[in-house]
Amino acid sequence: MTLDEIKIGQKCMVVSLGSSGMLRRRIIDMGITPGAIIYKRKTAPFGDPIEINVRGYELSIRRSEAKEIFVELC
Repeated sequence: MTLDEIKIGQKCMVVSLGSSGMLRRRIIDMGITPGAIIYKRKTAPFGDPIEINVRGYELSIRRSEAKEIFVELC
């Protein structure tokens, strides 16, 4: 399951990252690494971007980036 499939208000744990290169580096630099707990706070009216809480701070990411983050529900 990917991060964009998680419903608002659910918590999940990052299992792996599907991207490579610069996108993977950017995702890791934001603190989204395997084992990190993510809480999906809300989405914009048209579904992009997605607002999440990871490692104690709020972060907005694009839906295309969220599709590259594989998670499992907590």
